[in-house]
Formats: sequence, structure tokens, C-alpha cells
Amino acid sequence: MKRRSRSKKTMTLGLVSIVGLLVITVIVKSESGKSEAANPSRDVKAAAHDPVTSLELTPSQLTSIKIQPVGTFLFPVEKDTVGTISFADDLSVQVFPSYQGKIIKALAELGDHVQKGQPLYLIESPDLIQAESTLIGAAATLDLTNQELKRARELNGTNGVSERELEQATSDQQTAEGALKAARDAVRVFGKTDAEMDQMIASRKIDPALVVRSPISGQITSFNAPIGLLAQPGNPPAPYSVADVAVKWMLADVVEADISLLRVGEPVAVRVMAYPDRVFQGKISKIYPNVDPNTHRATVRSEIADPKNELRPGMLANFVIRIQKPVNATAIPASGVVREPDGTMTAWVTTDRHHFSQRVIKTGLRTDDQVQVLEGLQPGELAVSDGAVFLSNMLAAPPSD
Repeated sequence: MKRRSRSKKTMTLGLVSIVGLLVITVIVKSESGKSEAANPSRDVKAAAHDPVTSLELTPSQLTSIKIQPVGTFLFPVEKDTVGTISFADDLSVQVFPSYQGKIIKALAELGDHVQKGQPLYLIESPDLIQAESTLIGAAATLDLTNQELKRARELNGTNGVSERELEQATSDQQTAEGALKAARDAVRVFGKTDAEMDQMIASRKIDPALVVRSPISGQITSFNAPIGLLAQPGNPPAPYSVADVAVKWMLADVVEADISLLRVGEPVAVRVMAYPDRVFQGKISKIYPNVDPNTHRATVRSEIADPKNELRPGMLANFVIRIQKPVNATAIPASGVVREPDGTMTAWVTTDRHHFSQRVIKTGLRTDDQVQVLEGLQPGELAVSDGAVFLSNMLAAPPSD
């Protein structure tokens, strides 16, 4: 009886254990099902959050965009920087007098256009006064010796004048003649004409005004000639400066990394704020050898054609330097490229003109509303050429209920 009772107890405990295991299994499976329902797998989650990068447009939406095949464009390879306009130093002359003197009259004003040889100002020169006095004295001496020679010739042979006296008179006349010639040459150095010298000799009056003329044709770019100023050769400031304004200089500071790309003679295109729609053409004339140790930039000088004298010294100029031959590359209009919030560049492509896919691209050069595409598009593919932002906005818009 005891043995049978123990066997029944053992069977009962076994059945209880089996039932318990079954209950635990069901509970675990139930919890696992709930967990799977609450936490979908990684693949499901990725699919649920995978961004949609394609759109299908309705006929009315298609009117907001333009589509064309991806093509190529000839991109110039250029560098741009900022510079300032100035007069060309090698075409500008400081007009000093040849001799010192006090300015007695100014004949031109700042900004006037003058011709080569045109009088600019007058000075009262002590050197000119001395030279003219010598000229008048030499002319008088020559007159006297001419009279003496004439009288000696008339009296020669009449016991009034000896042969020796005639020779002396002839020698004096020739000496006076040479002195007068030398005096005229001395006055001519000051710019006086033969007619002016004849007038001084006839009137026995000197003309103290030394005329200082422009050595070139151009525009007066500086003026410092008040009446009474003592002007001296080479002693700045010059009373006048004259420059050929048909050519201007543009001086720009170029970063040292770009110096090796530049060559003398390369063309440049210049724009200034005063003429936003104008492009002034020029070329690089000098690349200065020194680099500023603080800014790490070097000065580049360009000669800019300005036949109408529209550029003014001190103007701020933006100029573009072509550093090599143009590059023919895959291109898309700028209105077909979108800069995304993360900085990537995208474009929209299609194969049937109804379904559009967004594609990440890598861009390069930009010019004339064209963008060089380095990666992401191939020539011939259909792409949105205008209205790409419209599609990107549709993609970013929240779905409607």
C-alpha cells in the first residue's frame, strides 16, 4: 500500500511539472510574440524609415519643371580675386621744370586733357634771365664790332687805319658773332624760339617767363602749382603729373597657392561696381616676386584697356584670370541642381518623363548658369533642367491624410 501511494505521488508531481513547463512555454511564446509585434526586425525598421527618393508627377505638376538630356559645356578654368585700379606708372610723367624758378602762372587744371608740347605752367627763372641778358649783350657787342669792322675797312689804306687794326677789327667781329650764336643756343635750351629771341634783341627787353610744357599727351592727374611756389627740378611734389589714361593698372593680391598657375600675358576680365554690366579686358603684365609674410599673398599687376577713360584710380575691381585652356565636361543647368541641408548636391533624373528619381552628384566648375558634373550623371540621360527645387520640396513635404 505504501509503495502504491508513493507511485501515485510521483506521477502527480510529474504531471504538475509537465503542465508547468507547458504554461511557461506558452507564456514565453506569448511574450515573444508581443515583443516582435512591438519591436519589428532591423530589416523591417530600415524599410519603414528608408527615405523615398522617387516621385510620380501628375500632368499638372509636370508643367512646373523642364526636362532635357544631360549635355556637355566648355568650362573656362579661371581664378578670381579682388584688386584696385590705378594709373599706369610707366605711362605717367611728373612734370618738373628744367631749371628752378617761381611759378607765376598755371595754364591747366586737374583733370584736363592735354597734348604733347602743350604749355602747363610758367616760372620766373633766374637762369633764364641770365641767359637772356647774355643774349642781349652779345647782340649789342656784335653790332658794335660790325660797325668797327666797317669803319676799319673804309679807312684802310688811307693812313687812318693800319692793316693790323683791320685784322683786329675782323677778329673782334668774328668773336662777337660766335658769342651771339652761343647765347642764342643757351636761350633756346629754355624753349625760346628764334622769333622770340629776335624780339628780345630788338626791344632790348628780357622775357623772364619759362614755359613748362607737357612731355606726353594725356590727362592731368595731379596738380600742385600754386602761384609763388618755388619749383625745382626733381624736388617733389611735381607741379603737375600727366598720365596716358587709355591704359590703367589693376593691382591684386593673389594667394600664394595660385601663383604658380599665373603667367605674364594671360588674359584677365575685370568688373567694377560703377559699371556692373561691363567687362574690361586686359592681360597680366607683371607678377611681383615677393610674398607678404603676413597675408601670404603676392601682388599681380594687369594692364587694362580703358579707351574711354571710365575707370578711376582707387576703384575696387573684381577680376578673373584664365589659368589654362577651357575644359569640355558633363554639365547641367544650375536650376537643375539642389543643395540639400546636409550639403550634398542632388539632381533629378527620369526615363519616362513621369517618374523621377533623386540622385546625388558631385559638382565642379560653374559658369554661365552651367554646373560641371564630376560624378552621378552621364551625357544623354534625361534630367530636370529647371524646377529641381520644386521636386525636392515635394519630397520633403509631409504626407497628407
